[in-house]
Amino acid sequence: MAYHFTLPGRTVIGENALESCEPYIRGFGKKAFIVTGKIVTKTGLLKVLTGRLDAWGIAWAAFNDITGEPTDKMISAGVRAYREAGCDFIAAIGGGSPLDSAKAIGAMTVLDGKISDYMGREISGGFPPLVLIPTTAGTGSEATKFTIITDTENDVKMLLKGDALLPDLAVIDPTLTVSSPRDITAATGMDALTHAVESYTSRRANTLTDMYALDAIKRIFSWLVKAYEDGSDKRAREEMAIAAYEAGVCINNASVTVVHGMSRPIGALFHVSHGISNAMLIAECLAYVLDGCYDRFAAIARAIGAADASASDKEAAGAFLTSLVKLCGALNIPTLREYGIVKAEFDAQCDKMATDAMLSGSPSNTRKDLCRDDLIAIYKKLW
Repeated sequence: MAYHFTLPGRTVIGENALESCEPYIRGFGKKAFIVTGKIVTKTGLLKVLTGRLDAWGIAWAAFNDITGEPTDKMISAGVRAYREAGCDFIAAIGGGSPLDSAKAIGAMTVLDGKISDYMGREISGGFPPLVLIPTTAGTGSEATKFTIITDTENDVKMLLKGDALLPDLAVIDPTLTVSSPRDITAATGMDALTHAVESYTSRRANTLTDMYALDAIKRIFSWLVKAYEDGSDKRAREEMAIAAYEAGVCINNASVTVVHGMSRPIGALFHVSHGISNAMLIAECLAYVLDGCYDRFAAIARAIGAADASASDKEAAGAFLTSLVKLCGALNIPTLREYGIVKAEFDAQCDKMATDAMLSGSPSNTRKDLCRDDLIAIYKKLW
């Protein structure tokens, strides 16, 4: 069976990567619309980008109204600001929220209607050139054709997709992630791990995504705790930046499975950050579907040194799960209760969350057949 494999138009990776991008960025236009958030602005990382643009004689306008995970209202505001500023290309710097927002803003400068009209449809069009510069290591947005935007009217996190959403240029400089605080390092790192594990165990996995996924998983198990414990560890930051990109490439081509499907409704209804909601779910979700592909989970266990060739696939798969739980503990991942979610309120939303998760399509990529009742059972196990 033939498969399609897509990547960003160009990727530049390494320390001071942005400095070497002048010829590419000059070719995109004369005025950049910079999408970012107030934290990135406050930390001075925005000045890293604007300083380069100034030096290159490229005009810019900054939109730093991405507060938390992006909503349809933020996107509409961004589209208005883009048009008013007279920009001709988009550059985003920050975590997954600004990067996802930039994709959506670019698309909606061209498309008609509301962004919610495009949920479940392949988005296409001649969108403004797009440059994505991550300052966290985990979301992988810089490598994907996906964007997740909350529909505030229906309390749904929309998964929007299309090859036209891939960035023309991904700029990955690990030094930009050094200022990322411990909780963000943990959340985004676990997001990357979830991407890689789900891609490897997805029905849509292929030879190339397997290669990227296993390498990302090995890097994350080796380096995430080090980056979490010492944010100034340059080697750990570099390894995590590479892993996040690899994992992003994986979901771009093999997609995600049950964890992401069940995570998005929690984020939409209870305002839990995406990476943390994945981390809260991952052990219970994977424990439930382990018997769908013991061989694949066993391969992960052997890759990270949790099991050797003498163990059966079932034993090795269990060893991977044990290592996963240990990793979550080392990162102080909270439970739903510890996060402050009220059990009665959570239980009242289980039916809607399971329905929304199934409608997203992600659970159907799992190698174990799942239905809505299975998802409700997993949600109830979280307590």
